[in-house]
Amino acid sequence: MTAVELVEGYRRKTISPVEATQEALDAIDRYDEQVNAFVLVDHEGALAAAKQSEARWHSGEPLGPGDGVPTSIKDALWTKDWPTLRGSHLIDEAGPWDEDAPAVARLRETGAVILGKTTTPEYSWKGVTDSIKYGATGNPWDPTKTSGGSSGGSATAVGLGMGAWSVGTDGGGSVRIPAAFTGTVALKPTYGLIPLFPPSAFGTLSHAGPMTRTVRDNAALLDVITGFDPRDWSAMPTPARSFLDGIDDGVAGLRIGFSPDLGFVDNHPEVDAAVRAAAEVLQAAGAEVSEVDPGFGDPIEAFNVLWFSGAAKVLQGYGDAVGDLVDPGLRRTADAGARFTASDFLDATATRMELGRLMGVFHQQYDVLLTPTLPLPAFAVGQDVPDGSASPDWTSWTPYTYPFNLTQQPALSVPCGFTSEGLPIGLQIVSKRHADALVLRVGQAYQSATAWHTRVPSLQEA
Repeated sequence: MTAVELVEGYRRKTISPVEATQEALDAIDRYDEQVNAFVLVDHEGALAAAKQSEARWHSGEPLGPGDGVPTSIKDALWTKDWPTLRGSHLIDEAGPWDEDAPAVARLRETGAVILGKTTTPEYSWKGVTDSIKYGATGNPWDPTKTSGGSSGGSATAVGLGMGAWSVGTDGGGSVRIPAAFTGTVALKPTYGLIPLFPPSAFGTLSHAGPMTRTVRDNAALLDVITGFDPRDWSAMPTPARSFLDGIDDGVAGLRIGFSPDLGFVDNHPEVDAAVRAAAEVLQAAGAEVSEVDPGFGDPIEAFNVLWFSGAAKVLQGYGDAVGDLVDPGLRRTADAGARFTASDFLDATATRMELGRLMGVFHQQYDVLLTPTLPLPAFAVGQDVPDGSASPDWTSWTPYTYPFNLTQQPALSVPCGFTSEGLPIGLQIVSKRHADALVLRVGQAYQSATAWHTRVPSLQEA
């Protein structure tokens, strides 16, 4: 059941939070050995929280719209009384762990049942999910394939029913990449809509984002985890309306710019066919769809300056203690980042600002931009890049995601098909800053006209 269906069931007393939580825990016990989605599971704590939620629903006094929903948290977000180790041997497990990240605090306030923490690569530095500390996370559709990353544990957990929803982070595609690879839904919202604390070493590239199986659930989770938090200097005011308001208004009359390749990307042919078919679905639903080129070149060099500098900052404080304790790719990236100058950083920032200006002008003509989420399906687990890649960098195969971390626009990934090998394909829906409700509305219109999101993995019990 989706989270929205669970809450309605709680309200009608046709299902209880205890039953839903037990089913999620059973799914973890059944499948996690194959896919490695969790680094921490609190069976007793989750069931205790579910019993408290059940009592609130029975008395007609739920704490909020997420009360009793089984939830997981990426192990990059602080959780009080649980360690946040970020997939790294460098972090002292002893803590102290006395504070929740803003999104986690909002979940607790609404009564969500937090099952545990999900896997991430070390410090969320790359687009797949593996680390020296915890190993690799497999794909729900084929555990020999990557889940993507860096929120791969959360995407795999959601895809296999290990909780109805999860919260991840996205600095260059980290909720959208695994959503595309796993056939789930994820939103990178407008920067500041979901407050972050502590701040990311990767600066204002990093967002938190809801990860779900449906767009409607995504909007419902966004309602829960938004809300002003004074610890984040860039936090936006608490939204005045629910993101569910108007979600079923459809796309009739909307102006959609469809860019199958952004003018510089080569797609896997099955990806290209799937996203073109998705554009036709939205056109049939009443949108005015035009094939366009937004008019910018690949901003990979600017993004890499900002991202690699962040990696250097991550490791800077550990000095000689780093040694062989960290992912060699992270060490290589940090070494590159340490060589950039302040002038390089400012040049990259100028490129970022120009890209933001260009997209601002683009959205004067088009309400949304449609692209693939990724140009390829999931590749072998445990690899940073697909076989035959000319580059060791994860940014070499994620050209559709990181540009919109530079611009801080909302970007939603929804499943739009499968390859002949049965691997999911993702469609990305982008709009201007603060138009988060619009990208959810377009995603909902697409899901209302298709059934890709209803397919579930057939992973066999070990």
